[in-house]
Amino acid sequence: MKILIAVAPENFRDEELGVPVTAFRRAGNAYDIASTRRGTCAGMLGGKTTATLTFDEVDHGQYGCLVIIGGSGSRSHLWNNGRLVHLVKNFHESRKIVAAICLAPVVLARAGILKGKKATCFESPDSFREMKGGGAVLVNTPVVIDGTIITANGPSAAQEFADSILKKIAEIEG
Repeated sequence: MKILIAVAPENFRDEELGVPVTAFRRAGNAYDIASTRRGTCAGMLGGKTTATLTFDEVDHGQYGCLVIIGGSGSRSHLWNNGRLVHLVKNFHESRKIVAAICLAPVVLARAGILKGKKATCFESPDSFREMKGGGAVLVNTPVVIDGTIITANGPSAAQEFADSILKKIAEIEG
């Protein structure tokens, strides 16, 4: 299953991208990285990645899974991105996997897909307010899976987050 990874153009959390990408590669899953613009994206810890697509260029039909990476840049670049919110809605309505880590689950809340769903996120007053405003049932565990929605609370959960995504992909692919 091909995976679409969404990152902020700056200040994404390095290990929240690096750990899942390594796991996806090992498992043989192809992926593309998208952002608000094409080109080099910078992590909070100095890492770099290249976005080959903008959110506007994504054809969601090419992917079976959307993974949104957190970090402080997600608040300024992803929370209010209408195109990313639209992609989240499309993936969810198509019963595809939607996963987000750290501060990125707020995008899912803003897309309206967390109403009555169990979820987690990085703990901050703003993120909790947004998650509750989106109807999420907040759970204080590193990773939460509710149907095809997977959320994680931060960098220390990156490996469990990646493993949960791969397990869900295996379930769907049979």
